[in-house]
Amino acid sequence: MRILLILLLAGLGYLLFWPVPVDPIAYHPPEDRGFVGDFAENAALDEAQIVTLPDGEIGPEDLAVLPDGRIFTTSLSGVLFQIEGDVPVEVDRLGGRPLGLKAGPDGALYIADSFRGIMRWTGPGTLESVVSEIDGEPVIYANQLDVGRDGTIYFSNSTDRFDPETMGGTKPTSVLAIWEQSDAGYVARRTPDGTVKKIATGFVYTNGVALSPDEDFLLINETGRARVHRLWLIGPKAGEQEVFMDNLPGYPDNLERQDDGTFWLAFASPRVPAEALMPYPFLRKVIWRLGSAVRPAPIERGMVIQFDPDGKILRTLQDPSGRLGITTGARVVGDQFFVMTLDSPGFGRMSVADMP
Repeated sequence: MRILLILLLAGLGYLLFWPVPVDPIAYHPPEDRGFVGDFAENAALDEAQIVTLPDGEIGPEDLAVLPDGRIFTTSLSGVLFQIEGDVPVEVDRLGGRPLGLKAGPDGALYIADSFRGIMRWTGPGTLESVVSEIDGEPVIYANQLDVGRDGTIYFSNSTDRFDPETMGGTKPTSVLAIWEQSDAGYVARRTPDGTVKKIATGFVYTNGVALSPDEDFLLINETGRARVHRLWLIGPKAGEQEVFMDNLPGYPDNLERQDDGTFWLAFASPRVPAEALMPYPFLRKVIWRLGSAVRPAPIERGMVIQFDPDGKILRTLQDPSGRLGITTGARVVGDQFFVMTLDSPGFGRMSVADMP
């Protein structure tokens, strides 16, 4: 009996006091309205063909189209693929964990590498670092980026609290950062003269970024609060930031601007029931101590939306069955529509003519 009591006390002590990396902050999320109105449920992504990466590679997070028309994606292990036909072709081995991809006006491929910062690639064996630190502090979780017509790079750093390279990868680190709700994410800008500066801070897991058609504002996805911000870059509101979309039915991942001026946004997951625990920091710390089996996790239910520069929803395409896995990005290239994924063996592709 005495041994049992000691074990019970030890277990209780572990649940209440064992040190863990997460230090939760109280947050009262708005009520999740679910898939209604502009976000009404559909199964439009059932029409998408799944294009599988070769050699067992997984995680084609994003894609980019270079000025010469070549389409690229990357994998979890850092392999660079050119997308052509039904089988992506390996072009280079970059290493790291590439996330966001964007073509620059110089014809180079720019990469937000969650382990190394912002990289630049112009051909096999040419990978080089562009941004690895800001004011002497390392960029530890670069996520997505956009490149202006003058070569200015805008990029998100999801959190300054947790390094995905040492915390088991980007997926568990994203869960940790959002569960904590610390506002340690930011957006930075690198100008063509090499100057790097943070231009917006205080986000709970910063994610996708995209310039407006006139490059007068930047849209910023705040995954941990299920919303999108707008940061004005020029004009009478320059420097001002405002909420552009709020209380979304899922957690926004990447943003892509199309040539027609519209944007595509992908949701990594619908809002999770565990949001009900956000007002209770102590309880969230206890749950974290219980282990991965009871911690919150993304729900594999894909959704992408298209909207105009005023925030009007134009299309909502969904994958309620979770066939694609965790959706991270979407983009039209020519007559094809692509839907990218976080850790699936491939990505979705469908004809634009088949899109509702």
